[in-house]
Amino acid sequence: MLIEWDPRHLYRKIFPTEEEVTWFLENICTSEWNDHQDAGRSFGEATEELIGRFPQHELPIRAWYDRWKETIRGPVPGTVDLLRSIRESRKYKLYALTNWSAETFPWALENFEFLHWFDGIVVSGVEKTRKPFPGFYKILLDRYSVSPDTTLFIDDNLKNVEGAKAVGISTIHFRSPQQLAEELKKRNIP
Repeated sequence: MLIEWDPRHLYRKIFPTEEEVTWFLENICTSEWNDHQDAGRSFGEATEELIGRFPQHELPIRAWYDRWKETIRGPVPGTVDLLRSIRESRKYKLYALTNWSAETFPWALENFEFLHWFDGIVVSGVEKTRKPFPGFYKILLDRYSVSPDTTLFIDDNLKNVEGAKAVGISTIHFRSPQQLAEELKKRNIP
């Protein structure tokens, strides 16, 4: 995990209690709903569809995309440092496989310099598919002529880790920068 994204950062400003934030994210703007935008559905279509179902929640629904930058806290320092070390070792090619909307990823490229350290990036919203679907991993492998048996995939979402394993890629399930550093050290990386 290189960038800390959590819709709670935004919705704690909108709802007075943590219980209301949790209810809203579990029942209205759910992760399953957001997955469709990561897979290419437009913000406009997603917003109008949800408002049609829950008109009484129009303002907080619109906030999801009107104020989406408030869901991003910023880079995760420990992992960016690890990425820098791996890059500076010049021993490995670095690729990013991200579940991110095509509409907002350009902003990330402008605001996070380390995204330019990758030899290639595959963005789910552009490709119209996402992790953990096998085809998404195969896009990266095919586009950049990468062999799954010489690849290491790191992700904070266990479903995404399992998806990578399903196509023959070795994995690390990210839980913290310290844990990742230990896992990389075991593999003599960097």
